[in-house]
Amino acid sequence: MSAEDLEKYETEMELKLYREYRDVVGLFTYVIETDRRFYLTNDYEMQVHSVQGEVFFEVSMADAWVWDMYRPARFVKQVRVLTFKDVNIEELNRSELDLTQDSGFGSSGEPSG
Repeated sequence: MSAEDLEKYETEMELKLYREYRDVVGLFTYVIETDRRFYLTNDYEMQVHSVQGEVFFEVSMADAWVWDMYRPARFVKQVRVLTFKDVNIEELNRSELDLTQDSGFGSSGEPSG
């Protein structure tokens, strides 16, 4: 496989992942971003732990969707993340979820231009 073929494949996978995200984002209440993954979920619990002066975060989610183009199944029943890095948790604003407006994408989801 040439470098060009690989780049084309990854671009197609990213577009497919974006389309799936666009289709499912309205089902969820929270966006959780860690240093390694991006999750959508309706239910989470976060605990802050301190061991020998080191602080780390434990985030547990139920019925989540994970942004990862290499996973064959992105819906997961239970997720537990342990990280020493920042965790960003945001509640989705329902009025901002219409990704077809002013997103740079046409109604077919194809990039414009």
